[in-house]
Amino acid sequence: MKRILLICSLFVGIAVACHAQTTSANDPAQKAKGLQKQLKLTDAQTAKVSAIYQESANKFEKIKTQDHGNTDKMLADVGPLRTSTIKKIKAILTPDQAVKYDKLVTDSKNATLNGGWSDGWSSSAAK
Repeated sequence: MKRILLICSLFVGIAVACHAQTTSANDPAQKAKGLQKQLKLTDAQTAKVSAIYQESANKFEKIKTQDHGNTDKMLADVGPLRTSTIKKIKAILTPDQAVKYDKLVTDSKNATLNGGWSDGWSSSAAK
């Protein structure tokens, strides 16, 4: 009986830890802080990026709801949102930061399906 209880506790612990990591990785504020480290953003820039990521995440949730799980339609609808998010972020960056940001967005190691740093909903691969 103790062994079963121990195994169940282990599984619950692992599940909670995995959920916590996923939640924080997709949090727009945490993602903005990660970008702050990558690009050496000021606090003001980080706050603006966080707001952009939050807006992007909210719009993504609306797209997900309206497209009812139709992956092809979602991909088509998300493209312009991602482009808009990148454009908004680049508008608040210095020229040097913009060059580094372009590399983060296009580098396959740092992008999740060309996402990662370019949106507010997917987890960023580079921490």
